Amino acid sequence: MARLRALVCGASQGIGRATAKKLADDGLMITSLARNEEALRSLTAELSGEGHDYLACDIGNKESWLPKLQKLHDETPYSVLVLNSGGPKGGAISQAQPEEFLTAMNSHLVANSLMVRECMNFMKEKQFGRIVTVTSTSVKIPIPHLGVSNTVRAAVAAWGKTLSLELAPFGITVNNVMPGFTETPRLESLISAKAKDLGLSVDEVREQWKSQVPMKRFAYPEETANLIGFLVSDGASYITGQNIAVDGGRLGCL
Repeated sequence: MARLRALVCGASQGIGRATAKKLADDGLMITSLARNEEALRSLTAELSGEGHDYLACDIGNKESWLPKLQKLHDETPYSVLVLNSGGPKGGAISQAQPEEFLTAMNSHLVANSLMVRECMNFMKEKQFGRIVTVTSTSVKIPIPHLGVSNTVRAAVAAWGKTLSLELAPFGITVNNVMPGFTETPRLESLISAKAKDLGLSVDEVREQWKSQVPMKRFAYPEETANLIGFLVSDGASYITGQNIAVDGGRLGCL
C-alpha cells in the first residue's frame, strides 16, 4: 500500500510541530507549512522516514503558497490535511478593528477552504481522506479577551461541520480538535499579556490558569498530536463532524 501524504500547517512550533513528528512516526510523508523556513528545515531533518518536504509561506497570503501547493499536490497528492494556524492577538471584541477580523478569517477560514478545494477531488476519487482542523475550546465556551479568536474559531468549526456532511459519502472525515491550555509559545504570550494587565508575575498567572484545569496542569503539544494521529488513522473511519477537546477536563459543558 502506498504511503499517505499529509500537509501539516503551523508546523514550525507547538502542536503543529508535534503533529508532524507524530504522523511521520506513523509512516506518513509530511509537508510542513509555516512562515519560519529555518524551523521547517530543522523539523524536516528530524522527521522519521523519508519523502518529507516543507513549504515556507505566510498562510494569510494565498499567492505565496497556493501555486506551490498545487504543484506539490500534482506530484504526490495529499490524503491528510491538518489545518492549523496561530491565533490572532487578544483583546476585547468591542475594540477590534474590522481589519483584524478580515486578517484572521483569511488565515484560518479562507486558507482552510482553499486547501480542501485543492485536495478533495483526489480524496473523493480514492474514497478516503482525513481533514483535521485545530481550533480552541472557545468553540464551546468563548474565552474572555480573545474576541477575534473566539469569532474565527467558531466560524472554522461551523465550516468543518458543514464540510463533514458534504464529504462523508466519499469516505472523507472532517473533525475539529479543540486544545485547551497547552505548553506552546502562544500560551506563553497570552500569559505574559495577562500578567501585564493584572500587574502580576507570569508565574502567578500560570498558577491561576492551571487551577482552572481539573488535572492541574497544562497539556503537552504531543497530547493533542496523539489525538490527531488517531483521527487520521483507519481506526477513526466512522468518526466525523466532531468537536473533540484536549483540555484536561476544563470545559464546563458536556
